[in-house]
Amino acid sequence: MMQSLYTASTGMLGMQTQIDVTANNIANVNTIGFKKSRAEFADLMYSVMEYAGTSTSDTTKSPTGIEVGLGSRPTAINKIFSAGSLKQTDNQLDLAITGKGFFKLELPDGTEVYSRNGAFKIDDTGAVVNSDGYKLLPETVIPEDATNVSIGTDGIVTVVQAGQTQATQIGQIELTNFINPAGLHSMGDNLYVETDSSGQAITGVAGLDGLGTLRQGFVELSNVELVVELTDLITGQRAYDSNSKVITTSDEMLQTTNNLKR
Repeated sequence: MMQSLYTASTGMLGMQTQIDVTANNIANVNTIGFKKSRAEFADLMYSVMEYAGTSTSDTTKSPTGIEVGLGSRPTAINKIFSAGSLKQTDNQLDLAITGKGFFKLELPDGTEVYSRNGAFKIDDTGAVVNSDGYKLLPETVIPEDATNVSIGTDGIVTVVQAGQTQATQIGQIELTNFINPAGLHSMGDNLYVETDSSGQAITGVAGLDGLGTLRQGFVELSNVELVVELTDLITGQRAYDSNSKVITTSDEMLQTTNNLKR
């Protein structure tokens, strides 16, 4: 059987993975805080008929050898944590991170998760939560009679309550960072979970120790660039078509071989 059939099939499978990743990026172009992914590939083993440096005579050696590759394989789907554009919303509880860092949230079972989506709301107790009701940590509770909420670039939360003119500090929003953010596990809903590859969570004050600052009244948009994604989509499609052509050509060559007896 011709090896090119199997080699081209690995290329088609690889391009299918790239197209799937690109499709997910495009689908989330308007998702707040979304970070795009990139498929990465490596060549497979080589069938070696002659190693480079093999003696071809008493005084000469093969300068290049004869090696035939056996295809490609996906090696990683890397999350790209470059900054997205900021969109002004004028919502007092919308927050955007300019720089490194994640918001820390708590799931109902107590699991700590992380997100770049800063579109926050208030639940029935006054606690600051995300769209799914997961509480922001450390917990921040907005008084019921608060007439104005102000969040500084360092995360300090102050409110002006009814009948008062002086602002009162009620808490501070902290940010969390990781040595290797790409190692975080994506669990959907704009949430990430710490893994052994990401390293331990490093929590601190916004604007210090390499952490980004906060911008109140803004949200961070997806870092997906449609022009780049559509270019990758076309490239993946053409590569997929080319690999399928290799399979068709190999099949025709086999058919020619089988017809030699006729």
